[in-house]
Amino acid sequence: MTSTTASANAGYSKETSTLELTGEERTTLEALAQRLARVEPALVDDQGWRTRVRRESCRVPSRLSSALRDFGHDAGTDGTLTISNLPLSAGELPPTPAVRDSVERAATVPATLAMLLGSELGAVVAYREEKQGALVQNVVPVPALAESQSNGGSVRLEFHTENAFHPHRPDFVGLLCLRPAHEDQVGTQVASVRRALPLIDEQTRAVLHEPRFLTEAPPSFGSNGLSDPKPVLDGAPEDPDICVDFHATSGLDEGAEKALVQLREALWAVRSDVVLRPGDMIFVDNRLVVHGRVAFSPRYDGNDRWLHRVFVHLDHRRSRGYRPGNGAVLL
Repeated sequence: MTSTTASANAGYSKETSTLELTGEERTTLEALAQRLARVEPALVDDQGWRTRVRRESCRVPSRLSSALRDFGHDAGTDGTLTISNLPLSAGELPPTPAVRDSVERAATVPATLAMLLGSELGAVVAYREEKQGALVQNVVPVPALAESQSNGGSVRLEFHTENAFHPHRPDFVGLLCLRPAHEDQVGTQVASVRRALPLIDEQTRAVLHEPRFLTEAPPSFGSNGLSDPKPVLDGAPEDPDICVDFHATSGLDEGAEKALVQLREALWAVRSDVVLRPGDMIFVDNRLVVHGRVAFSPRYDGNDRWLHRVFVHLDHRRSRGYRPGNGAVLL
């Protein structure tokens, strides 16, 4: 299946999931990002720098700001927003990192862009046990993780809600493409529960709304802990949130396991493949959409796929008990 696109001169709407910046908008955003990247100490995780970026995120082009705010209010049927023509050039980048726990601490222009757009949407957060609590994380293929179900792997990544086991998982996940995979071979796969729900019978929906499921923490957290029993679908029966990881979530009984199978089949039937290119950033509503990745063949030659990842909360206060010192990093 293919991703939804919008023409270059089209405005953002609930029927389109792509906003392409004009040349003027791109130039304005580039000047803002370059200026903020020079603000001392020019470190993404510094509280003062983050405050400056949050305050100035309102200066992004108005059409971009409106798209992000509309998306935050209601992500629409597909639950994604892709912003294209951001001011990035793969030719100006250093080699793609290929090590575990790769992050971006310096306020480079790409990292600043990821923080700017994330901050206009909500509060950018991180998790202490994942990637050392860095706010901007690199999603890159790592040789030692090639066969793993992780952001460093290159095997097919199962559909999952980001950090499904955590009580304060992200509301949104942002992925900014710095460098595409060789031959554009990698697709970020997304599937919306709003599209899948009509394919699931009423009895199965009822099971999915019951606390009959457990989820393990992902390998990136270095933990084998399990969540408490909880439902996979929650909220309004006609428009529920979804929380599942098809690699790590299991049912407590045979009926629950069968319900997971039907849910996965429904999501697979409505999936979309999104191939990101330099200057594209996709935001995924982590409450409505599961995402994954097709398998690919990295070369580990410094030119492999490279994404910046950020996590966003809409209600920063909600997670206060998990954020020591009222910072941005959750336990």
